Amino acid sequence: MTKKGSLKIFEENKVRAVWDDETEEWYFSVIDIVAILTESPDPRNYWKVLKSRLKKEGNETVTNCNRLKLRAADGKMRLTDVVDTQQLFRLIQSIPSPKAEPLKQWIAQVAKERVDQMQDPELSIEQAVTDYRRLGYSEEWINQRIRSIEVRKALTDEWHRGGVEDGVQFATLTDIITRTWSGKSTKEYKRFKRLTKESLRDNMTNIELALNTLAEASATELSRAQNPQGFSHNAHIAKQGGSVAKAARDKLESQLGRSVISPARATDYILPADDTTNDKPTILPE
Repeated sequence: MTKKGSLKIFEENKVRAVWDDETEEWYFSVIDIVAILTESPDPRNYWKVLKSRLKKEGNETVTNCNRLKLRAADGKMRLTDVVDTQQLFRLIQSIPSPKAEPLKQWIAQVAKERVDQMQDPELSIEQAVTDYRRLGYSEEWINQRIRSIEVRKALTDEWHRGGVEDGVQFATLTDIITRTWSGKSTKEYKRFKRLTKESLRDNMTNIELALNTLAEASATELSRAQNPQGFSHNAHIAKQGGSVAKAARDKLESQLGRSVISPARATDYILPADDTTNDKPTILPE
């Protein structure tokens, strides 16, 4: 299990955090969050009392937290309770604090938007376009990204039809496609681009995204033609689909004289979002 530590900014206050490569999750120090939201002179005792109350209420979401070694104020590594992002939001909801209120309102707003999108899926696409524009993506890239979502949905529908199970099998087939055309698994590709929780597709260049879409579209058409059943047959088709994009990549690179697999992330080639337009309270990288 590979972990790396970091400090996060929470309304100008620092929160200790650690990224776990295996689970692909950030884990945040409970004591630091409690100290910021409650301004308690003894955040450890506050958390002890709160944890006991939550357990009595049957709240296992927060109380079943992990313990990891984080660097303390004296410089030593000490075991401390940590929560993932979902547990973090649940913890915030459990703390009566004026500082927590803006986050609670934001969580409620996000939940409402998600319910609306579940009732009208078209809203999800409209929201995605709005978010991409706000982040500074070009219209060309946005159109291509939305198309890639449609292609991905068609492919996963084929996988379901062929008896492939969600979760590990989906991830494995995705890795096969990605590795075949790019030479890297999904995790390797993300490390290459220095990504953690961010979406790999959202950080692909136009060429990378086009090749990935070609690979998945090819796998979809091959699946429709061959009607595979079971994981093994679908894995074979996934490799075939990836090979189509690999051939296109090789031909392009031979003419360009360079690799089209880029370490660039979205933040390297688009303008960062204007902080004055972002009114959502968040936990941001330092």
